[in-house]
Amino acid sequence: MKDFIMPENNIMALVGAFIGIAILLGIGTQILGNSVQDCSNLSDYDATAGATQIGWAAQCEANNLQTQNAYALLIIVLIVIAAVVILTVVKML
Repeated sequence: MKDFIMPENNIMALVGAFIGIAILLGIGTQILGNSVQDCSNLSDYDATAGATQIGWAAQCEANNLQTQNAYALLIIVLIVIAAVVILTVVKML
């Protein structure tokens, strides 16, 4: 006798996967949110408003910008995964 997978099991698996991924992305978001550096303690940092940074201060600012972009990307990934799960659940109904 062939085992059939009931649609309820698929829905629960999708919901479980979504919750698991959401938790992992949430933890990743917390890590990235706390990894931004304070660049003002570098020797070549210019505190003047609108100043262009050079040397290590410029690299520090670039790293901070990349961290913020990664944080935004995690949010987009979570939204896309949520959309896929919702469309799959609607298709099963």
